Amino acid sequence: MDVDRAAAPRGGGRTVVVGLDDSDSSWRAAAYAVGLARRQDALLVMVHVLPVHPTAMLAGLSWMLAADDLAVARQLRHRVAVGLAGTLGHPAPRWEFHILRAADVVAGLAETADAMRADTVVIGASRGLRHRLFGSPGVRLVKTGRWPVIVVP
Repeated sequence: MDVDRAAAPRGGGRTVVVGLDDSDSSWRAAAYAVGLARRQDALLVMVHVLPVHPTAMLAGLSWMLAADDLAVARQLRHRVAVGLAGTLGHPAPRWEFHILRAADVVAGLAETADAMRADTVVIGASRGLRHRLFGSPGVRLVKTGRWPVIVVP
């Protein structure tokens, strides 16, 4: 797991975990999570899950895809840092940006939420084909029953 801490050391309190994948709905979820973290004086943990490509691993090409995925993740982290620094009139919440590799977004978010003892998990609504085949990540997170989950359209 690659973690960037862009805040003062954690001093206890609440934690809000949000998934970020560069989709419009994930950016709306991130904006909601920023507001929630501010209101609750919580640590905001943004999580970008890098996909594991099983077919690429079999073909020995995973190193090529991993470099592209990591570059996208670092661009997301930069956009978050710039966006939080530019919140005029409002102090940015304490925040961290986690990059991790998992077979599934739900598994990655759940792992992080458990590790961080999250009070709330925020995720954007999904609309893709994968959602129809495997179920919505938001619904799957809700079904774990371990934390309150907010699904932002």
